[in-house]
Amino acid sequence: MGAAAPVFCPDAVLAYRRSLTPFAPGEGLVLDEAYRRAHLPLVAPDHPGVIAATPGRFYENGRHPRVVSLVLPVPYRDLAAAPAYAALDRELRAAPFAHKIAWDVAARRRDRLHATLCGSLATGPDAVPPVTPEQTAALAALGPVTVELRGPFSGTVNLGRLYLRVYPESRGGADALAAIQRIMGRPETGLYLVGLHALTDDLDPAETTALAALIARWWDRPVLRLAVGALWLLWATDDLVLDGGVLAQVPLDGPAHRD
Repeated sequence: MGAAAPVFCPDAVLAYRRSLTPFAPGEGLVLDEAYRRAHLPLVAPDHPGVIAATPGRFYENGRHPRVVSLVLPVPYRDLAAAPAYAALDRELRAAPFAHKIAWDVAARRRDRLHATLCGSLATGPDAVPPVTPEQTAALAALGPVTVELRGPFSGTVNLGRLYLRVYPESRGGADALAAIQRIMGRPETGLYLVGLHALTDDLDPAETTALAALIARWWDRPVLRLAVGALWLLWATDDLVLDGGVLAQVPLDGPAHRD
């Protein structure tokens, strides 16, 4: 008899519903300040809304000092092979706002798709995050974690990013990804987002209505199921990880090793 199918955490214990963009009838989607500082310079550098730099702030033309984060990787080859993802991609390309999606940028970052679990564990040109032997052993003891991707999603921060939502398996009624955050001494977020696309401009009311309808239509539809056997320590100097890469893999079933 085969193993029982995983049970995934419901919306009631995750943060997606309360973090969803509050779409209002007849209103457009306006790129927010955070997005115009961290993302818009990378996808539409000539846009008049770009915030190139602010004295004392982290970003300059969308770049920032090198950071290393612990992330859940999403293999693009698996995503691209999923029939549901192909259907979603077709809908996005046919949407009235499709011309405002930075398709070229999405193609450049395919091999670095991920959901951040513990951001900015270390900062600086040579920084290596302190994953202790105790943390390594505790992560390995978890074993592989099964997740289900659903989407798309637009949040209340970084308006302009479109994501897939990650639903972790429930173990004993508890969020398996939250267990990773606890092991690393980080707050539990209940919010695990795979950055999929970036917008190049505000959306008008009709485009925003279409986006809201697409999100609602896909809310409960699985896109891809993954058994994740290792996490990444991912370094980056921008939030889209156009300049970045995998510093190390942290297995969920054995010792960590450097790439």
